[in-house]
Amino acid sequence: MSRCGLIARKLGMSRIFEDDGSHKGVTVLRLEEVQVVNVREKGRDGYVAVQLGSGSVKPKKVNKAMRGYFGSKKVEPKAHLAEFRVSEDAVLPVGSRLSVSHYVVGQHVDVSGTSIGKGFAGAMKRHNFSGLRATHGVSISHRSHGSTGQNQDPGRVFRGKKMAGQMGAKRVTIQSLRVVKTDEERQLIYVEGAVPGSAGGIVWIRDSVKKARPSEAPYPGGLLEEGKVLDKGEDVGGGEAREQESRKEGGE
Repeated sequence: MSRCGLIARKLGMSRIFEDDGSHKGVTVLRLEEVQVVNVREKGRDGYVAVQLGSGSVKPKKVNKAMRGYFGSKKVEPKAHLAEFRVSEDAVLPVGSRLSVSHYVVGQHVDVSGTSIGKGFAGAMKRHNFSGLRATHGVSISHRSHGSTGQNQDPGRVFRGKKMAGQMGAKRVTIQSLRVVKTDEERQLIYVEGAVPGSAGGIVWIRDSVKKARPSEAPYPGGLLEEGKVLDKGEDVGGGEAREQESRKEGGE
């Protein structure tokens, strides 16, 4: 019984204080008008999935084909689209708006994103090689990766050999990140630990494949109330200061 995930924007990292005084490093993720754009059906498409759209974009910046596509679904043009495979009983109607209530505190999620590109990197940076000796017998090749070839047989370099090359800018998934906090008003999700990509990047959140989904998590999904106006304030950091202030007030 799988349900759809969410599309979110990574805002950066902060920290949250626990009741015992310890603090956790968290990544702040924000939902931006996440809405169901289309539904894939088993009989027509061969599989069951929900297509979500996130973010708003001016119609003049959308090509004619996509304007027609969004118009046929009667939804506003979206900046980002993603499909999530779901069970047949977890299909959401087109136009439904999803909220951070889709996940509950304590639940574990898998977050996917595009890692930060590092360009062409050497073996020491890319694969954590120790490099060659810094003194005796080595001339101007202290950071090289050393020999990579074989003997006359097979006379080639095997595929997958750890060498210098392009580093980063790849699709990466971090599994089993715990949801520490959700903010319904500002549509924020705080997950413990680091998330792939730079601040401002788009990530995809799914239920963890290694941890069971809590029974209190809404099924097939947590929907946003009709007509609700969201607070689009940018002050999502400062969580550290607010948490400290709340602890002081609680202590008094």
